[in-house]
Amino acid sequence: MRAAGLPKRGSASVGSVPAPSPLAGSLGRRLAIIATCLASLVLCCGLAWWQWDRFTSANGTFQNLGYVLQWPLFGLFPAFMFWRIRHLRERAEAEAETRDEHAVADVPAPRPPARPSPTPPDEDDELAAYNRYLRELNARDQQAAE
Repeated sequence: MRAAGLPKRGSASVGSVPAPSPLAGSLGRRLAIIATCLASLVLCCGLAWWQWDRFTSANGTFQNLGYVLQWPLFGLFPAFMFWRIRHLRERAEAEAETRDEHAVADVPAPRPPARPSPTPPDEDDELAAYNRYLRELNARDQQAAE
């Protein structure tokens, strides 16, 4: 149900707002990712500074110095992952384009003819005696359980 005075969807009028382009969502997403990466880097550099202050204090340890070196790496990790995912996506798209250009119908290789299954060898005397012994043990267990 439509309110009175509103234009139909898709109709052009002076007061209508155009539909957002698909690039607008992509741009907003990229800006959000970049803001997250920068916030992560700033936060982790602040933590590295805090660990440096702890290291230079009287009770600082080399563990604090290790954290000074680790925190900036933690801060750069989201940016690295963004770059890596983007790089892999571009590579996959390029491979898909080349695959589409050079697409050839894949014909599977013919299957080899089915071989008959080998017949099991006849039991030797020792194996037959062992199997009889197992059957006797099983029968004794069944009688004892009753």
